[in-house]
Amino acid sequence: MPEPLLIALYLFIMILTFLFMEAVAWFLHKYVMHGFGWFLHEDHHRYTGKRFEKNDVFGLFFATVSIILIFTGFFGDFDIRFFLGIGVAMYGAGYFLVHDIFFHRRVKIKYRPKSQYIKRVLHAHTVHHQKSKAHEGVCFGFLYASKKYSVPEETPVSN
Repeated sequence: MPEPLLIALYLFIMILTFLFMEAVAWFLHKYVMHGFGWFLHEDHHRYTGKRFEKNDVFGLFFATVSIILIFTGFFGDFDIRFFLGIGVAMYGAGYFLVHDIFFHRRVKIKYRPKSQYIKRVLHAHTVHHQKSKAHEGVCFGFLYASKKYSVPEETPVSN
């Protein structure tokens, strides 16, 4: 395959990986974090005031997967693993920004969402924290929320 086409294919795979990670995250959030992995996720649903939560193990796991894919792909003739790893890392960065910074304020910044999309995602996560517990819940996505969680323009989003 000519090199420009191969690069385009790899970039497409990187974007697909990013999008696919939302499905992976939804599945793991619903069936692992709110299932047999609740013992790690539970502290995320109770404000402890601690800098780190047991729940952070999930992020560390995916960061490790991403790093392994990036390094093995880079040193393996710059193959598909590199782009898969970048896609996973991009999802992790989006998750950290929207979930940990914008919603949970784990990094203190002054931010008021203006985008209807971000407001919807943050509102869905508010509903998740209000109505979810072990083995049950709603709104398991992290970077996607259905339009039913839209908030009117003048309504502030709480966190």
